[in-house]
Amino acid sequence: MDIATVIGIIGGFVVLVLAIVLEGSNPLSFMQLLPAVVVVGGASMAILVRYTMGSFVSAIGLGLKSSIFYKHVPTTRLIDQIAEIAETMRRQGPIALEQVEIEDKFFQRGVRMIADGFSAEALRASLERERDLDHERVEESHKIFKALGDTAPGMGMVGTLIGLVSMFGHMDDPKKIGPGMAIALLATFYGAAISNVFALPISDKLANRAAEEGTHRTLIIEALVMIREGRNPATIRDELASYLPLHSREKMLEAA
Repeated sequence: MDIATVIGIIGGFVVLVLAIVLEGSNPLSFMQLLPAVVVVGGASMAILVRYTMGSFVSAIGLGLKSSIFYKHVPTTRLIDQIAEIAETMRRQGPIALEQVEIEDKFFQRGVRMIADGFSAEALRASLERERDLDHERVEESHKIFKALGDTAPGMGMVGTLIGLVSMFGHMDDPKKIGPGMAIALLATFYGAAISNVFALPISDKLANRAAEEGTHRTLIIEALVMIREGRNPATIRDELASYLPLHSREKMLEAA
């Protein structure tokens, strides 16, 4: 689990509630159904106009899963694991790779393909296709959360206009002026909060996830092709060191 995502989202809303309490207001007074329906419902409907229902539902699920339940693997650790597999391949042959335990499903599939005797060309084509399709799915989820973050403030302004119209329509009744103004302000508040605390941060995290996972999978593909071709483990490590920043590259090569 990416604890930073959980802390960021929950902490962001906690800060808002704390600010309300410190100001001396009751947080329950900030909870109203109409502004929530306008902002959340309106933004969701606007996104459905751009995408299909299936894309919307799957993107929301994938986005939340990818941003929260994601285990970051340092590139140096990945390269070390690749070097160990290359050494196993060199010493015991491809059959021994069937017994290697690998947590990453993409990496595991590539190793199994080597053990099953796939050629380097078939290995590269299959894994690159899977990498690109997975990247497209995460990228679509990123775009939908970005659209939600862009649309929510706009729908908040719509809710504000509804509240103002209601307020000005009841100027003869002072008791209805306050609720109308509250709806107007809360709609803007909801739109800004949902956009800046939830939707846009998750959108950016998904973009970072897609970039990081794409780099790692490209590294894995290049490594597996070299392993399939029978390259020396030390040579493979040297080749993959180019994926690291310069200071990390020097430390890894010195340790090796």
